[in-house]
Amino acid sequence: MPRPDFIYLASQSPRRAQLLEQLGVRFDKLLPDATENAEALEAVHGREAPAGYVQRVTGLKLDAALARLARSGLALAPVLCSDTTVAVGRDILGKPESAAQAAQMLAQLSGRTHRVLTAVALAHGKRRWQVLSTSTVRFEAMSPAQIRAYVATGEPMGKAGAYAVQGRAAMHIAHISGSYSGIMGLPLRETAQLLLQAGLQFKG
Repeated sequence: MPRPDFIYLASQSPRRAQLLEQLGVRFDKLLPDATENAEALEAVHGREAPAGYVQRVTGLKLDAALARLARSGLALAPVLCSDTTVAVGRDILGKPESAAQAAQMLAQLSGRTHRVLTAVALAHGKRRWQVLSTSTVRFEAMSPAQIRAYVATGEPMGKAGAYAVQGRAAMHIAHISGSYSGIMGLPLRETAQLLLQAGLQFKG
């Protein structure tokens, strides 16, 4: 199989696209069509462990993306998927569905340390690879007024755990351990290793 010189990114996240650009990776987006319910793939099954959950969801997203590629008739190339979840103990904090839920999540994170787990999956030909990045983040204690002010910016919506580490939430983050890019949604070191295993030619 010839060495690929580009990949498909099966993610709507602008942050993941920016991070791939930072690596110098050429990519095209391979996004869900109108017949797919991408959000349904993120449903939690019972009391799943956060690590098992995020890896299962990432695998499902990769399966859906590969089926999408097969239907499209596009040129074959590696397909990359990723999913991020925030966990307080075994509690999985997904994307808030309302401002009230966002405020509730932030109150749960306030003054505590939590985990951010990002799974990355890659497929090329008949081969698949997957990796899990786990980081920890500690928020300072946030007052109800500070939580309301942050929620009012709209930034928490669409973000796992109701915050974006690269956004205004940074003013409330006291400590980070692990992969900053993983917390953003795509751990660059681990992703680069997967792409090299798939034989990707990075731009010079």
